[in-house]
Amino acid sequence: MASAAAGWSPSRSAAGKYSPWLIVAIISIPTFMEVLDTSIANVALDHIAGGLSVSNDQATWVLTSYLVANAIVIPISGWLSDAIGRKRYFLLSIALFTASSLLCGLSPNLTTLVLARVLQGIGGGGLAPVEQSILADTFPPAQRGMAFAAFAIVVVVGPVLGPTLGGYIVEYASWHWVFLINVPIGIAAWLAVRALVDEPAQVKKDRDKKFRNGLRIDYIGVLLVALGLGFLELTFDRGEREDWFSSPLILTSAIISATALIALVLWELNRDDPVIDLRLLKNRNFALTIGVMAITGMILFGTTQLIPQMLQQVLGYSSLDAGLALTAGGLATLVAVPFAGRLSGKVDVRFLLFPALLVQAAALYNMANLNAEITFFDAATARLYQAMALPFLFVPINAIAYVGLKQSQTAQASSLLNVARNLGGTLGISLSQTLLSNGLQKHQTELVQTLNPLDANYNDWMRKAAGQFAGQGDPSTTPLAVLYSQVQRQATMLAFLDVFRTLMIVVLVVAPLVLFMRASKTGGNQGGAH
Repeated sequence: MASAAAGWSPSRSAAGKYSPWLIVAIISIPTFMEVLDTSIANVALDHIAGGLSVSNDQATWVLTSYLVANAIVIPISGWLSDAIGRKRYFLLSIALFTASSLLCGLSPNLTTLVLARVLQGIGGGGLAPVEQSILADTFPPAQRGMAFAAFAIVVVVGPVLGPTLGGYIVEYASWHWVFLINVPIGIAAWLAVRALVDEPAQVKKDRDKKFRNGLRIDYIGVLLVALGLGFLELTFDRGEREDWFSSPLILTSAIISATALIALVLWELNRDDPVIDLRLLKNRNFALTIGVMAITGMILFGTTQLIPQMLQQVLGYSSLDAGLALTAGGLATLVAVPFAGRLSGKVDVRFLLFPALLVQAAALYNMANLNAEITFFDAATARLYQAMALPFLFVPINAIAYVGLKQSQTAQASSLLNVARNLGGTLGISLSQTLLSNGLQKHQTELVQTLNPLDANYNDWMRKAAGQFAGQGDPSTTPLAVLYSQVQRQATMLAFLDVFRTLMIVVLVVAPLVLFMRASKTGGNQGGAH
């Protein structure tokens, strides 16, 4: 059998006596909640700041605390899943995520909310990696494409719907419900997982074999992960706000992160029971998959934040309307996902990934040629082009990642894949915001150079504007104020276009790497671990 040749066995399947597709639906619910929470709170920050009587900058710690906790837990979630038991760890993660969501929604002050978000990040960090591990073990290679297509709906559509759903909630309810909405869904998901998801005997046997000499906790490895990835996330997330390395906080954070990550690599490669199995990166396919996944996360999360931000700052859209502009892209993703799933089991993944990256580059090129007079339809269509290709990146990446790995390595592999996606997303957002800030200053300086009394066009415009705005008595409609407002608007738009252009270049540079992957169909005859 092909699956046997591929080194796959149903003995680790979590389906038990139920349909594997029922298990996909059940385990996707809590993961969808967690992925949604990475973006849904963004649009509620102003409301949170107002409701808790804090500044907007203080309120951003609601986002940072969650991301830092997430970044620490995700890489060790594979080890935790093996140590605690996959089903038990998944249930614990759902319970902690749900309980902390309730605490977030009831928080009376910022301190409580930030602490609750840390707990929420710890609980949520294990959900996506464990789901991926379950899918890889439950489905043979020939069916993984469709299984990971369902996972793609969760991970790709979640961040897209987050701003829209968050905008709707804060518009018609309150910021508290951004978090409270998780509670009933989380309870239902916990009950369903407990009742229907199986913990296979083979998984228990593998766990007993791995820890036959007792559970030895790699405390140094865990500490280095927490310091390295926690401070790296802090550096990326706060860097632009704190003016990067001119800030003692960011400089210190970056030094701690770099030191800890170097020590982590040296430490983990010399241990028999590492908390993160970095030896998996010796597998060429898996290492290249990690790189492409990071770029996919960078593009997905970077543009998901940039497009609504552009519509709000340049065109004056509300947070809800800006989020709705992404909805068409979400629908396109939903339509494309089944096709990507089917093709992933039949076609050499290189013939899916390379064209999909080129389509991403073309979509970003299209975005880089927009202007400040675009309509809602223009913005939605630009996102639509990009979103159509995302499933043809995400599904094949997840399906091919496990080729050549033992089934007992799926938990660790899933953790590293999610680390790549999350860090890529954080880097994409951080890079985009830094380029945006620098571009705004650059274009504003260039535009104002000719706006002086020595320029004939300037003098002509000022004379016409003086007649048009005469007698209105509103300081914001004086010719100089109107001109400055237009300069700001155009400079902002040009800065956004520069960022899209830079992301396009990144995609074009990375695209050829997929051609170095081993030629393979995910459903074909693949070898075992290497």
